[in-house]
Order: sequence, then C-alpha cells, then structure tokens
Amino acid sequence: MKHLLFFILFFAAVTVSAQEFGTKFKPIPAPKFSTKKKTPIPQVKDPQAQTADMPSIKAPNVFDNTTITPKSQFQIGEEKSKFSMYQQNDFANPGDQYVDKMEKDLDKALKDAGLREGRGTLVKKNISLGDFKTQSEYFIVKFRDFGAIDGDLVKVSSNDVVVANQILLDANFKQVKINLANGFNKLDFEALNIGTLGGNTAEIQVYDDKGQLVTTDYWDNLAAGFKASIIVTKE
Repeated sequence: MKHLLFFILFFAAVTVSAQEFGTKFKPIPAPKFSTKKKTPIPQVKDPQAQTADMPSIKAPNVFDNTTITPKSQFQIGEEKSKFSMYQQNDFANPGDQYVDKMEKDLDKALKDAGLREGRGTLVKKNISLGDFKTQSEYFIVKFRDFGAIDGDLVKVSSNDVVVANQILLDANFKQVKINLANGFNKLDFEALNIGTLGGNTAEIQVYDDKGQLVTTDYWDNLAAGFKASIIVTKE
C-alpha cells in the first residue's frame, strides 16, 4: 500500500513539473549562416608609397669630378650662346655664312682688274673698226669673248648678206671665211644679245688670203641689235 501511494505521488509530481516546464521554456533558434563565402576586397598598394620610403640612387657624373675631367667651357649639356650676328642653322655648313661676302669681294676684284664684265652703261650705237684696202680674194675673221664667258652671240654679214647666222663666243677663237666682192665691202658683226654678266664683248682678228694679219680690234659692252663694222675696198 505504501508503494502504491509513493508511485502515485511521484507520478503527480512529474506531471506537474512537465506542465510548468512546457509553458515557460522557449527554444532559441539556431543562427542562420550563408553557404556563400565572401571574397575579400584586394588591397591596392600605392607604388609611390613603396618608392617613397626607398632612398634614390644617383649615378656619379664623371664630368663633375675635376680630378678626372678638367672643367671646360664646352661642357656636355651646356646651353650655347643665343647671340649671333649671323643666321644660325644647326644643319647648315658653318662656312656658308661667309660665301656670299666672299663672292661679292671676288666679283668686285675681278671687275676692278678688268677680268669680269659688269652691268655698266651699254653702248647703244653702231661702231666702226676701221677702213682697209686689199687685193685678197677673201678674209678670215676670228672672234672670241675677251671678257667673262657669259653667252655672247654674234651674227656676221657681208654687204647685208648673212655669212654666219649665229656664233657663240667663248674663250677660244672661232673663224669665218668671208669672200670679198670687187670694190666696196661692208662687213658687219651684230650683237644678238648681251651676256649674263654684261654687254656683248668680243675680240676680233682679220687675216687676208695669205694668212697675213690685217687688223685686230674689239668691241666692249655693245648692246643687243647694234653692230661693229669694217669697211674693205678690194682693188
């Protein structure tokens, strides 16, 4: 009987405890964890910050050491003087700046010595180179430019008949054979142009049919279109 009563009381006590525990207990939910892993943000390092702490390395300059290389006004990297009386060109020949002046001085010296023509006053009239008498059948007339060779041209006529239409004068003599008519002969040497350095200039030599020199003469600075003439009487 005592065992039955103990069992009933124990059962009652357990029942009451279970009811109280069920009304007061609240379960704590488990924390939720994401299955995805977060990628850490990479940290970008400042390259200047890395080099800022490093001491700079400077290569030695041998040109600053006077014990190795003596100081000179022509140091590498030294700025040139900007002052000059002549136009500067880093790619031009340095001697070119004197060429113009030298050419002008040479031209003046040659003209003063009579070795070069100049654009002086042109002779704008016909000129006579003399009158002659002969028994020759023909004359040999030789021409050359006694001044600078500058392209002088001459036309040769006898009694208004063209013997040589155009002769270019140079340093060597060029000759023309002119047959003489009985009596009066007028030999004309016309300046067809003026040269690039001045008027038409020519030296003339005249020989008879026996090779004897009849005359030698010249014309100087003759204008284009004008003539130098010789009068010959064939006896």
